[in-house]
Amino acid sequence: MSLENFIYESAEEIFNGDFEEVKTRIIKHKEIYQDDTAICFSLLALGSFAKKRYDEYYQFMNDAQFLVENSKNCITHILYELVLAHINFTEKNSSLYSINYNKARKLAIKNQKTSFFERMTSLLKCPPITHLSTHAHLKDPLIALVKIGQAVAAEKNIDNLIRTIAEETKEALNADRCTVFLYDKENNELYSKVATGLDDEKELRIPADKGLAGHVVQTGETINIKDAYKDERFNKNIDKKTGYRTKTILCMPIKNFNQEIIGVFQVLNKFDETFTIDDEDLLVAIASSAGISLENAQLFEKQNKMIEEQKIIFDSFIETLASSIDARDKITSGHSTRVKMYAALIAHEFGMEKNDIYILEKAAALHDIGKIGIRDSVLQKEGKLTPEEYKHIQEHVEITHNILEKIHMSEDFKQITEIACSHHEKFDGTGYYRGLKGIDIPFGGRVLAVSDVFDAITSKRHYRDKMPIEKVIDIIMNGSGNHFDPLVVEKFLAIKLSEIVRVFLTENTTMELDSEDNITLEKYNLLDLYYSIVNNCSNKLLQVFNRYYVGIDLDNE
Repeated sequence: MSLENFIYESAEEIFNGDFEEVKTRIIKHKEIYQDDTAICFSLLALGSFAKKRYDEYYQFMNDAQFLVENSKNCITHILYELVLAHINFTEKNSSLYSINYNKARKLAIKNQKTSFFERMTSLLKCPPITHLSTHAHLKDPLIALVKIGQAVAAEKNIDNLIRTIAEETKEALNADRCTVFLYDKENNELYSKVATGLDDEKELRIPADKGLAGHVVQTGETINIKDAYKDERFNKNIDKKTGYRTKTILCMPIKNFNQEIIGVFQVLNKFDETFTIDDEDLLVAIASSAGISLENAQLFEKQNKMIEEQKIIFDSFIETLASSIDARDKITSGHSTRVKMYAALIAHEFGMEKNDIYILEKAAALHDIGKIGIRDSVLQKEGKLTPEEYKHIQEHVEITHNILEKIHMSEDFKQITEIACSHHEKFDGTGYYRGLKGIDIPFGGRVLAVSDVFDAITSKRHYRDKMPIEKVIDIIMNGSGNHFDPLVVEKFLAIKLSEIVRVFLTENTTMELDSEDNITLEKYNLLDLYYSIVNNCSNKLLQVFNRYYVGIDLDNE
């Protein structure tokens, strides 16, 4: 079944069938197709709203919003906006309905998904905007303010917030256009990405001491022009360039909590009349709410940039620490990087969240940092270790813990320490250094345990060759339930051979994965390879795999 048909059938059943049955099917689909999780949450929110389970609805909708923001699938965004449109139409929130409906329609046109849009608007009973009385709420300014407050309350993205405020203000004042300018004090400029009715994606910047908006910034005054062409402050050249005919203008400053000007409202052409004192009062109230929301969004944006910068610094710090081990122990150079890659592959098989994968990867990069405290004579020894030397090298795990716990980290990143120092724990409790057992071992540590062993026995050393792959897989399988978590082993053996080979190729920068070989390897996983070997099946798969694993082509032996 195609994704679109899955959505159609689910929506139909939500309104016509047993939601519990539909809910089970949607959740099952989410578990199988991880990429469709945002779509599933939107459908679950729709079903919960239809059944008036509002607590469930808010939870599902919050989850959907978070996932939709990070999705590149246009269907995901269209469905999300249409579900919101259906809900706002049901709740008689005509202005919000208009915003969601138009967002979905624009996305559908842009991505050539109009048939999906039309089918879903029919299923969700979303009428075209022209069939709505979009200005019905304007008789009560208080209702207009409440609707604008609802629209901007949870919005954190500054561009979306500007767009929403502009659209809602235009509706509230019954005007043709509204532009929200933000004041860039450092560059003394006014800028906006919203000019309703024009290309709202193009950023517009103007000097903050020019034009009507500039005059408002400089003076803090409100300007209400009844006839633009009779007012000498109006620049008629703007209309000449755009072909637009400006008639009436209401321009007002937007202030923050400290009454500092942070932007300007410019509302144009009130339908069939001029802007009144009541309009000015309503815009003052809107500006008060908008100013706080805009300033909060700007602070949120700055905070996110700061977090990203800190993340870059943190990442480079971790890479530097990990590189220090490679520089000291040339024998295992690249080991931590490969373990990180294997761990990420296992994490994706489990469908782990992006942030959890990030934490796991950082723990993998640092899992051997404690080897800094191991004597060179032991760390770089070419032969077999004595019992005393083996006991000494085991100390690297506790040293890893002692090093990492001294680094100031957030609660999330404290997990890095716990994961990194638990990669030698065993599922049956016989590992080191704390002798943890089963689920007491951090999940990330159980993932690293498999990744670490697999890389160790598939890597070539100067004192031994790589182990035959069937023996490697046999060790992993036999370790299930004693050394390794059985679920982690199961997911690891399900990884496609093409992904495993890509990790191998990080050691050989002169070799690339052949396209035909990639097609072959994508069809099979490690478990398939193992059974094809032990059952003496055709050696074609092993031949292709070994070409990248050990650099041997069996046809040429």
